[in-house]
Amino acid sequence: MLGRAVYEPTLAEGPATGDGRLSWRSLGLEAMASMLVVWLRRLGNRSFEAQCQWPRMHPLNERAPTVAHHPLIIVESTRQIAAAVQHRSLLAAGRTAFEAVSVSLGLRPGSQPTESGSATHVMVRVTLSDLVPESGGLAAFRVTAEYLYAGEPFATCTMRFAPPVRQAAGAAVVAPGSSLLHPAAAAVGAVADQDVLLARAPQGRLVIVPRDPAHPVLLPGRPRLLPALAVLEAGRQAVLLSSGLTAGAVVGLHTELRSAVPDKGAAVDVAADHTGARYVVTADGRVAATGTVSLLGS
Repeated sequence: MLGRAVYEPTLAEGPATGDGRLSWRSLGLEAMASMLVVWLRRLGNRSFEAQCQWPRMHPLNERAPTVAHHPLIIVESTRQIAAAVQHRSLLAAGRTAFEAVSVSLGLRPGSQPTESGSATHVMVRVTLSDLVPESGGLAAFRVTAEYLYAGEPFATCTMRFAPPVRQAAGAAVVAPGSSLLHPAAAAVGAVADQDVLLARAPQGRLVIVPRDPAHPVLLPGRPRLLPALAVLEAGRQAVLLSSGLTAGAVVGLHTELRSAVPDKGAAVDVAADHTGARYVVTADGRVAATGTVSLLGS
């Protein structure tokens, strides 16, 4: 009996310098200031190592002499690493720029690095897995990144990538209405008002309505559909707002995109569970995304 063929990507170093340095253009970024990954080297067929440089003055971080880096910086770093892996190594994937369709982040409480200077340098161990073949090309892949500071692991992020999610034909973009009340940034674990993604509708339901529809990290390029990073952050904010807890209580995040999520108007419902809370994002009468937020002590 023949088993299912295992997809083997065509791996190559790609247009890189000898030390594996990256450019912001090769990562698909709008500006050099958004670049978090400095270099990427291939160690084996499906293993890599990378170095990140996280600026203290990153848009998501607090404005303080010493900061603990925002957990979404880990997620965005993993997305950039995956973009570099695809650009350099997955030649059989063609020219399609894959997007994240699921994200899982785990944090070790009390182990995240802090920064009082200009930037923190973080090492990353990267594994490529679950490559799904399709018509001689690639339909999906998964990247797992373990983050280390001073040799000690402090976070792990896993992201699954696939072709961009398209909005269904005839799907209506949800109109959020005009009578909306945005929560204070601190109430949703954000640093500044422009980081707030949620608003309270007149009926009391939470909806996604970004204060800054062109946020440089969460919504670069002013997308009409929310990327996984923004959906993940909307879920985190909704859970913190509902629970009354602070951002430091979060030890894990997960989101799974099922369909396209419009840039504004999708509803977010939160329910407590044994690990913390779960959330459901609904758009056009359908479940567009689900996720969980793990909390300390849950």
